[in-house]
Amino acid sequence: MTIIIISLLLLASLLPHLTFTAHVNVGIVDGTQAKPHSKPYMVSLQTYEKREHICGGFLISDEFVLTAAQCRNGYEILVVVGAHDLGYSKSVIRVKSYISHPDYIPSTFQNDIMLLRLEKKVELNDNVRLISLPKKGEDVEAGILCNVAGWGATRDGPQSYLLMEAYTTTKPQTDCQLKWESKFFPSQMICANGSGGSCSRDSGGPLVCENTAVGVTSFGDPDRCNSPDRPNVYTKISPYRQWIDEQMTC
Repeated sequence: MTIIIISLLLLASLLPHLTFTAHVNVGIVDGTQAKPHSKPYMVSLQTYEKREHICGGFLISDEFVLTAAQCRNGYEILVVVGAHDLGYSKSVIRVKSYISHPDYIPSTFQNDIMLLRLEKKVELNDNVRLISLPKKGEDVEAGILCNVAGWGATRDGPQSYLLMEAYTTTKPQTDCQLKWESKFFPSQMICANGSGGSCSRDSGGPLVCENTAVGVTSFGDPDRCNSPDRPNVYTKISPYRQWIDEQMTC
C-alpha cells in the first residue's frame, strides 16, 4: 500500500511537466516555443465571428499591420496584439480598412502583401512593439540565418495556442527558381529552408533577418510543411516599400 501511495505521489509531481511538454510541441513545424513576448511585433489575425486564428501579421506602426493578401479571403478580421498564449485574454482591435496590393494574384501568390489599418492606435509597451522594414531595393543575401514565428499548425497536428518559432536560412534565388520553377518570381519573392519552418495558418507572419522583417510568409509545399525539396516562399518586402509608405500616409 505504501509503495502504491508513493508511486501516485511521484506521478502527480510529474503531471505539470508532462502537460507542459505536450503543450509546447505544437505550432510551427519542428520549432520550439518562443520566449513569452520576445516577439512583441507579432499579431494574430482572427475571424470576427468565431475568434478563430487564421493568419499571422506584424506591427509596422501603431496603426498598421503588415500581412499577406491571401489572409483576407472574405473574412472580417480582428487583430490580437501583445499575445503569447491565445487561450488567455488579450488586446483585440478591429480593422478599419483592408489594403491589399492592387496586383495581387491569388492563383500564383504574386504581390501577396496587405496592409491592415487598425480602428484605433495600439498602445506600445514591453509586450507590443514595432519591427523595422528594409529600405527600397535592400535585398537580403543568401545564407542568412533568419527566424519565423506563428500560431499555425504542425505537419500532422492542430494549430498552437502558444507562439512558436523556428530558424531558417535564406537560399540563393537560383535555387528557389530551380525548386519552384514558374511559381517563383525572383523580383517579388525570397525562399528559405531550415530544420523548422512555417505551416498552415502561419501565412502573413514575418521572415525576420537581423532584427528586420524582410519577407511575408506566403506559401510552401502543399503536401509537406517545411519540405526539404521545396523551400518556404516569402513575399519580399523591399520592392513594396514605396507602396507601403504611400498607403500609410494616405
